Amino acid sequence: MAFDFAGKVAVVTGGSNGIGLCTAEEFKKAGAKVAVIDLVPPQKGEFDFFFKGDLANEEDLEAFVKGVVEKYGKVDFLVNNACISRAGILSNCGYEDFLYVLKVGLAAPYMLTKLFLPFFDRDGAIVNISSTRAFQSQPDTESYTAAKGGITALTHALAVSLAGKVRVNCISPGWIDTQNSDFEVADMLQHPAGIVGKPIDIAGMVMYLCSDRARFINGENIRIDGGMSKLMIYHNDHGWEYKPEKAE
Repeated sequence: MAFDFAGKVAVVTGGSNGIGLCTAEEFKKAGAKVAVIDLVPPQKGEFDFFFKGDLANEEDLEAFVKGVVEKYGKVDFLVNNACISRAGILSNCGYEDFLYVLKVGLAAPYMLTKLFLPFFDRDGAIVNISSTRAFQSQPDTESYTAAKGGITALTHALAVSLAGKVRVNCISPGWIDTQNSDFEVADMLQHPAGIVGKPIDIAGMVMYLCSDRARFINGENIRIDGGMSKLMIYHNDHGWEYKPEKAE
């Protein structure tokens, strides 16, 4: 599916690697001008505007928005992709660690939306990158899970507040291989789709949600996980066996 974003300006947070980098590259291929904010420069490729900054720092957010607006005068698409993890309650994730993750993964998307709002062009779109971890967890993941749960809820709140101005949607990826890893057969077969996801599987949906083909999609969360979260698992059923690390 080809997209034509010539004349459009796309902003991608955390665009130096993984899903963010792939998304930024896809926007470039479609003819958009791409602005990226990250703590480190992109691993590959060159974007039209790169800002080295900390998304947890409000001054960096303001400087980034100022730079984008001065260069382009507008923004069409905002992809809030960046997030980090500092583990959770079973490790050393303290108060400041927890707040830092929420600043990067939740407060920054809110503030960037607020700061860019006067400059969104007609038919603008925001795509927030959440996670299936907003709905299901592994132990010791509270900081990341809380941020992803928050941005999922933030999505429908913004969609209602910005109705008629900017569409706001959310994507919840499952297991996405960002390192070109080698997997066991079981890693793939545990997904009903039969494969582990790739960044392009998410970037493709970002592009669609930003296009006019998605004009009737607003406030939605789209789960992309190869069907893994739909697979029911019972101990000793269909080859599954539960082996808790700390059995009573």
